[in-house]
Amino acid sequence: MSESLDFSPYLERWALQPDGEPFATHSSRLLPVRHRGAAAMLKISSAEEERFGHVLLNWWDGQGAARVLAYDHQALLMERATGGRSLLEMVRRGDDDEATRILCQAIERIHAPRPGPLPELTPLERWFDSLYAAERRYGGLYVDCANAARYLLETAREQRPLHGDIHHGNVLDFGERGWQVIDPKRLYGERGYDYANLFTNPDAKTAQAPGRFERQLEIVIAASGLQRRRLLQWILAWTGLSAAWFDEDGSREETEAELAIARLALANLARTPAQ
Repeated sequence: MSESLDFSPYLERWALQPDGEPFATHSSRLLPVRHRGAAAMLKISSAEEERFGHVLLNWWDGQGAARVLAYDHQALLMERATGGRSLLEMVRRGDDDEATRILCQAIERIHAPRPGPLPELTPLERWFDSLYAAERRYGGLYVDCANAARYLLETAREQRPLHGDIHHGNVLDFGERGWQVIDPKRLYGERGYDYANLFTNPDAKTAQAPGRFERQLEIVIAASGLQRRRLLQWILAWTGLSAAWFDEDGSREETEAELAIARLALANLARTPAQ
């Protein structure tokens, strides 16, 4: 089926006009459109996980996140990021620290308390099965990562809706509205989880640069108010989980990149007294 046929029902249903060329990601097809004269983006997802996230994006109601204009079981219509800034370009220009501060501010906005009942969310307790499987299969560093995850989940605090995949490509410039998040995973759990992914992004070369981990650690602690030891534990748990996912996909290079950051977290934990 052609892309135009895929988009056509939604162009008609939501009264949209194409406003650019369609493009694709690994799990979605997107088309820039105009909606009532305003710039918008039509996204059709093949992955259930992405469609599941549309509900949380809608619940945020444009407060720290892209505004949802319409959605159904497969498609999402949201405001389009029309600003000219990019966190990835910021890092390439040497402004890695500033990009991290912006990411922390974005996380803080979506974590802010808001009224009304929560949407259906996936608890973090159900998110770590791949890590526990890797622990059983490989042992070693995965044991440390899994133990950190179990401890954090058993002692969970400051729980709220989580984005689940904060990185430089999921926080975009929306012009006058500033930096807003897109593409949440729709999780629920301790807020520290959302900061851990910052330490493995935007790419392995940046993440593993000498001194970068320790510098970013100070920036995130200052911006988030998280306890140093607990943040390090979340980084350890997250990198183990991410490595396990990459291992399941047969992506050896990416697996090793995640485990390299896990080792940095573990080394810093050894130097950090209990709080």
